[in-house]
Formats: sequence, structure tokens, C-alpha cells
Amino acid sequence: MGVRKAVGVKYKVIKQAISKELAKFCFDYFNLKREVVKYLIDDNYISPYNQLFGTFIDKQVPNTYSHYADLVMETLLLQCQDVLEKESKTKLIPTYSYARIYKKGDVLHRHKDRFSCEISTTLNLGGDHWPIYVNPDPNEGYVTGPKQGINGVQQYVASKSKGIKIDLEPGDMLFYYGCKLEHWRDEFKGNNCTQVFLHYHKLTKTNKKNIYDSRPMLGLPAKYKKI
Repeated sequence: MGVRKAVGVKYKVIKQAISKELAKFCFDYFNLKREVVKYLIDDNYISPYNQLFGTFIDKQVPNTYSHYADLVMETLLLQCQDVLEKESKTKLIPTYSYARIYKKGDVLHRHKDRFSCEISTTLNLGGDHWPIYVNPDPNEGYVTGPKQGINGVQQYVASKSKGIKIDLEPGDMLFYYGCKLEHWRDEFKGNNCTQVFLHYHKLTKTNKKNIYDSRPMLGLPAKYKKI
């Protein structure tokens, strides 16, 4: 798939952004980690709310294992930066990684991403087939309510677009403007789909203040965010 454009906004599939061998290593690693974390939580060795090992309390996809800033995924964030800069023809700064192992019945509802996800990617690490959909019109889908950081309720008003269906094989990556393009996945019929989101900013004076998602360095949990 080549670069698609809509009102000046781009998205693109990068085939084999990482090798199948590296994708399989990350898949096996993260799935083993999920089982270890589940055991440690059940054994009361770590809290279900811990930020160092990952949790099953992600509000976006409940009861599904996820981890903000896993060290291996943060390393991928750095390793894939050159690929993204070449494909986007834009100098980037990394913000954060977020990995999930989706289970049967999971749904990733239509949404747009927060500020730190200006340049978003989803990288398929392995598991059962599960397409992602992108709405190429940035004018569709919007958030109502107060801005982030102000008390009040925000609600996402989804579009009715059928979207563009995108299939990824292990090692393939979709990059898109996460804050502008609505994206989602329908109900998962398989048993396991392991993905990692790698997020970046365009390099500007304003965005430089939010390098590493406002953390002192990559690899640190969300509690170190300054914004």
C-alpha cells in the first residue's frame, strides 16, 4: 500500500518494518511476560495497579494485558525511528510505547489519540489475524467536553465511516496521524493478537518539551510524566 492522502493527512503500511524473527522474539517475550505478571498478581507479589510490569486494568480494553513503556518495546521505539523518519520524510522525537495482547471478544473502539501520539504506529508482533480500520477524513470523529486536565467528562463522537481496512502481517507496521485520523478494530474473533504502539512527535520547539512523553528518559513508568 502506498501513501494515502486526505486533506493533507497521510497514513501508510510499512512492510517488514522489523524482521519476522525480531517480531517473533517480541511476541514470545511479551506473552511469557503476561503469564508471569498474571502469576505474580494472583500470588499477591505485585499489585494489579503496578506500572513496572504491566496490568490487566486498561480502561480502553478491559481485562487485557498491556504495558506502558516496557523496556523491549521502548527499545523498538528507538530502533524504528529511522524507518519512520525515512517513510514520513520528517525528523521525529520519540514519546512512548504501549503494548497489548488482545484476547477473544476484545474491541478497540473508534477513537483519536492524545497529544503525544502525533505520529502513531501499530506494529504487528504476531498472533491471530485482526485488521485495523482507519478513517482517512480527519474532519470526522471528534471529542466533546472539557480539554484534558480540566475537571469534567469527555465523550468521543464517532463517525459512521466504514473506514479503510488494513491487514498487517508480523513485522508489518501501520503509521498514521493518530491525533487526526479516527481508527479502530471490530470485535476480535481470534484468541491472541499481540501489537505494540510506537508514538512520536514531529521535531519542533514546542514538541521537544514533550520528548519521552514528558518523562526524564525512555523506559520509565507513567508516574514520571511531568504533563
